[in-house]
Amino acid sequence: MRQPTALSRRIAVAVVTAVLVGGAAACGPEKNGAGASGGGGAGGTPHKGGTLTVLNRAPQKTFDPARLYTSGGGNIPSLVYRTLTTRNRENGAEGTKVVPDLATDTGTPSNDATVWTFRLKDGLTYEDGTPITAADIKYGVERSFAPELSGGAPYLRDWLTGGDTYQGPYKEKKGLDAIETPDEKTIVFHLRKSEGDFPFLATSTQFAPVPKDRDTGLKYAEHPVSSGPYKVVKNDNDGEHLLLERNPHWSEETDKERHAYPDRIDVRSGLDPAVINQRLAGGQGADAAAVTTDTNLGPAELAKVSTDKQLSARVGTGHFGYTNYLAFNPKSKPFDDPRVRQAVAYAINRTSVINAAGGSSLAEPATTFLPNQKSFGHTPSDPFPAGATGNADKAKELLKEAGYGDGLEITLTHSTAQDFETGPDIATAVQAALKPAGITVKLRGLEDKDYDEKTHSLAQQPDFFLAHWGADWPSGGPFLAPVFDGRQIVKDGSNYNYARLDDPAVNDEIDAINKITDHAEAARRWGALDRKIGEQALTVPLFHPVYKRLFGKDVKNVVISDWTGVLDVSQVAVK
Repeated sequence: MRQPTALSRRIAVAVVTAVLVGGAAACGPEKNGAGASGGGGAGGTPHKGGTLTVLNRAPQKTFDPARLYTSGGGNIPSLVYRTLTTRNRENGAEGTKVVPDLATDTGTPSNDATVWTFRLKDGLTYEDGTPITAADIKYGVERSFAPELSGGAPYLRDWLTGGDTYQGPYKEKKGLDAIETPDEKTIVFHLRKSEGDFPFLATSTQFAPVPKDRDTGLKYAEHPVSSGPYKVVKNDNDGEHLLLERNPHWSEETDKERHAYPDRIDVRSGLDPAVINQRLAGGQGADAAAVTTDTNLGPAELAKVSTDKQLSARVGTGHFGYTNYLAFNPKSKPFDDPRVRQAVAYAINRTSVINAAGGSSLAEPATTFLPNQKSFGHTPSDPFPAGATGNADKAKELLKEAGYGDGLEITLTHSTAQDFETGPDIATAVQAALKPAGITVKLRGLEDKDYDEKTHSLAQQPDFFLAHWGADWPSGGPFLAPVFDGRQIVKDGSNYNYARLDDPAVNDEIDAINKITDHAEAARRWGALDRKIGEQALTVPLFHPVYKRLFGKDVKNVVISDWTGVLDVSQVAVK
């Protein structure tokens, strides 16, 4: 899921502070239904029945599958929308794999991965019992191009042949030639470039089937036609209150990933994070069978919970593919000198930064841009070893070589939002961390919206600022390409290649890896590329967040994967 505004801000709407996050399971059974070892209601044999309550801060807006920016099909959305492929609903690293959903497999590529063919399973139906066809999936993808339904992941427009000019089926009745449906169960996608990660993209809700004769345009989100285990019976105030009930025509025979234990899912949003955690901790009435998909425990709350054995047994821990870092503009002085950037990298005190982020329970030190998970291709490296508290002497040595023997004064731009990523606390920690090396840091705080606009604009980009990047799916491609591919530098829009790196060797390697359909082999190459780029000190990785979330005392079958880091509601039982 992309970040800052396209990726940062969208994934931020799903992953930041009190929004979507986390990933490696700390507790929870496998999909076979065995009880969780953590206790606190997570154990025991799950049974069908009851109501699962979801308490969230942010409403599930734009519930139309064309407009959702999700990875793996999302959490609540994937209860209603099935897609060609989906995430493996397993704990930890096993959950980073792509598995078939509506399709019989994860797709058959051509030799150069520019053509992908999928075959649908038998017996697929909508909530009214009518069959799902390949033409419905083609139409679902096509309507995501309609300007009226913008907001989804941008990859289809870039990847599909002719996608850059297509305006959707409302304006172009003919449809998109890049998608062929030779029969009711076969769908073929023609790409303008090699993309070995296409099966990952096919997990997004843009690949959910939409019957053309039931499409109500902008109103479709109110009563979408379900292909998943639940159907929407109420959608009030643009997702503030979503009520889902069983889809009687969903078949577990065709869907091995979702369990659909509860009879209904009652999603209540617009709540204060503190209230959510209080209700989950108290566990009174319906709150005993409640979870949250977007609200974390903060440092103070975590300290309180950790002293209560019953509560601590009801905390799910996750690691989402996400990196917080310092960004430079290497085209501006003094950061045009690699020695200055290296000096900052050596001087940084990650311990103080992690403490500002909430402590080691909520943040882990980062020395690579890629998250420290195998699926991304993480290869341990530290090109500028600073230790736990910084290497001021080495930083001073480099500054002297660069002509700053008497010290250096720089400005760090940050957001004024009170978050654990780009806010004042992290900025102040960086300021203090660099001081022993003779680097005086002045802080420049910008209101959150202004901060986003300036950091993503080539013309207004600060020379030195706090940044972050999150995964659209668990692979190195959507992590490295938007940030370091020179062809993705955007001059008149939202730019994420802050370093303005346009290295032909890096661009060529990205293209070469994109042709690889073996995810393990591609991951190895992404890791090597990350290491090569890291040696240029174009960024200073700071930390990877750790996510802690409470769940109700009657909640069973807790599964948290490294794909989303979120408790998977498709696995939860409340009886």
